[in-house]
Amino acid sequence: MTKEIRHWVDGKEFTGSGRDTAPVTDPATGEITGRVQLASADDTRAAIASAKAAFPAWRDLSLTKRTRILFRFRELLEQRKPELARLITAEHGKTLPDALGEISRGQEVVEFACGMPHLLKGAMTENASTSVDVSSIRQPLGPVAVVSPFNFPAMVPLWFFPVAIAAGNTVVLKPSEKDPSASIWLAELWAEAGLPPGVFTVVQGDRTAVEELLTHPDIKAVSFVGSTPVARYVYTTASAHGKRVQALGGAKNHMLVLPDADLDITADAAVSAGFGSAGERCMAVSVVVAVGDVADRLVPLIAERAAAIKVGDGTRSCDMGPLVTAEHRDRVAGYIAAGEKDGAAVVLDGRHVQPDGDANGFWLGPTLLDHVTPTMSVYQAEIFGPVLAVVRAESLDAAIGLINANPYGNGACVFTRDGGAARRFRHEIEAGMVGVNVPVPVPMAYYSFGGWKNSLFGDTHAHGAEGVHFFTRGKVVTSRWPDPARGGLNLGFPQND
Repeated sequence: MTKEIRHWVDGKEFTGSGRDTAPVTDPATGEITGRVQLASADDTRAAIASAKAAFPAWRDLSLTKRTRILFRFRELLEQRKPELARLITAEHGKTLPDALGEISRGQEVVEFACGMPHLLKGAMTENASTSVDVSSIRQPLGPVAVVSPFNFPAMVPLWFFPVAIAAGNTVVLKPSEKDPSASIWLAELWAEAGLPPGVFTVVQGDRTAVEELLTHPDIKAVSFVGSTPVARYVYTTASAHGKRVQALGGAKNHMLVLPDADLDITADAAVSAGFGSAGERCMAVSVVVAVGDVADRLVPLIAERAAAIKVGDGTRSCDMGPLVTAEHRDRVAGYIAAGEKDGAAVVLDGRHVQPDGDANGFWLGPTLLDHVTPTMSVYQAEIFGPVLAVVRAESLDAAIGLINANPYGNGACVFTRDGGAARRFRHEIEAGMVGVNVPVPVPMAYYSFGGWKNSLFGDTHAHGAEGVHFFTRGKVVTSRWPDPARGGLNLGFPQND
């Protein structure tokens, strides 16, 4: 028996028009475990209408009452996140510890949102002009949309909707159809926490639902995470329809290694950052840029560690699970073949992995390619799989130039003992998130997450103070109370006095 995954509208499960369904699979077995409904345009409009109807009351609810609901949601999430982790593993394939880590990072944004009243404060100037006071306030936008990817079915939505809801907006979430169950679980948790119906809505679906969210006049802002081509389309389409947009795109994150780096620590970091969650992370390290002769010493250390990774079912004691679909597994394997054909040295070949799991799972083991050049497709493309490429550079100058020439700018890191070189890297590198001896420099929730160049369309990053700014808009109020002594007509341009 397979389960049916529906939408969530008006605080309860919603059965749509029956337009179509898509299969949901367990990547560790290849088995179809569910069918997810695909929303029609009418289904999506019904969800938007629910969010619109709920907005005035939620906007007008006091910050104190909003915050109490957020705190309750946080407590329930803390208590029951193992349930959510099991759902994620069953549909995405990542290991249970990795799924728990994803939820915990998302929970940090919930905790940040619990303290948001401080960031929603305005400012006031008394007597800016004689008997005239000026104040500024920030107010919510209205219904907003979140379109999230398959690789983090809990964490990525949690980057956005706690901030949006704490600011007084209502949210329509469109999760990936590949692993949709986490979204309904989160919706049920919000209802248990006391969130009024309509404040958090889930529309399952594909492009039909997304197009409606991008163009519907009642959606005031769109937050998106996905590939660069789609992020560019989301940005241009939604912004053309008058919406605020933060569209986070693809990545090709580089790890620069200088000859003075501690190579044992560096090799551990490269393997952890390159192969965690089977490389299906927007902050995964996919390129090691080795300066001078350090690659000759570093590559064997990486290969030794990567070869010891246990690949298998995420519910077992394995280090790395399968890829999300058979199609994606085959696509990644195709890049390995292309790299080999182009002249890269295949140091470790994940196509021959022997997994601890069902033979029908979507398996691909850690793969290490050396002597990769920037002209190869394995370097140019965002592979989004367990493939780590080593590019050799003659100097720090050449390495920084190589990284900055890449069209992506999500994250970059440097491993060195040289403080001057690290400072220069931090200053010159063109990426939104930078690590110094930190391979995956994902900021804490009170900082902002986002990249540069083709890794972000729009000017606002996720969560942190920028997230608060994105989900609110400013209003300036100039006031003066009646003073008979200052009455009378004056048709001149107002002047401060």
